[in-house]
Order: sequence, then C-alpha cells, then structure tokens
Amino acid sequence: MERLWSPWRLAYVTAAHPASDCIFCDACTRADAELVLLRGRDCFVILNLYPYNNGHLMVVPARHVGALAGLTPDEQVELMTMSRWAEMALTEAFHPQGINVGINLGKAAGAGIEDHLHIHLVPRWTGDTNFMSVVGHVRVLPEELGQTAARLRPIFERLAQGE
Repeated sequence: MERLWSPWRLAYVTAAHPASDCIFCDACTRADAELVLLRGRDCFVILNLYPYNNGHLMVVPARHVGALAGLTPDEQVELMTMSRWAEMALTEAFHPQGINVGINLGKAAGAGIEDHLHIHLVPRWTGDTNFMSVVGHVRVLPEELGQTAARLRPIFERLAQGE
C-alpha cells in the first residue's frame, strides 16, 4: 500500500469542532485563523485547506451570504478589489501561466459550502494536471500551507496598504 504524507492536516483533523456550521464564519471571527491572509472591512482572503494547486485561495464576504444578489454594494466592491489583489499576489508569488477564477452558486453547481459565497482563485501551469490526479485521484502539492501563507501574506498586506 502506498502512503502519501500530509502532516499539516493533523491539527485540522484533531481540532475541536468549529463554533458554527460554517467554516468561513468561523475563520472570519477567529483571531488565530492561520489560513486567513488578509482581512478587510467586508471581506477576507483565505487559503483553501484542500487546494487543487499551491496558492489556491478564496475571497469571502465576512457576512454569511449565499449569493451575489445578496451582497451590499460595499461588499461587492471589496470582493472584487480583493479578487484583483489575489490575482496580483498569486502572479507575483508563484508566476503561474494562468489563474482559474470561479464562483459555484448552489450545490448543483459544485459549491462545497453552498450557503456562504466565495470566489476561488487557483494558479495554473501548463501540464499541472498530472497522472497522480487522473489515475490515482491524488493531488501532490510541493509546498505546505503554512509556507504558502508566509509567501502570500506580506504581498497582500502591501497591496492593501497601497490601495
């Protein structure tokens, strides 16, 4: 039997249950949420705990809202501003050849957390979908989440101060 080690997940699987049923609401209210890269007035940027690629992050409204139609004008502006910063930060830190940007509204559309809107940004490189994902249904990520956070957090801080 082949084993793939992911030591960064131990803290997650052994942690106490979240305070609410929404991982985004919990991350927004916890001061020690280590995957949060940037907090704004109405939104925040967080790394995906189960990334498709290194640098996979999400831009999330702080308020529990499930659809674009439910956003206030201020939330809309900050959501797109932070998505722009996310594109800039990922480009600077990882030099991807492309970036997937997506929103899944509703379970049928693939939303894993369907009641709290979030925008995914996934850096992509030619040939990054290798045989491990296709044949083994396994993802191989060369960088731990803590290292990714350390790489991206100062870029987001600089971008937030410049805008």
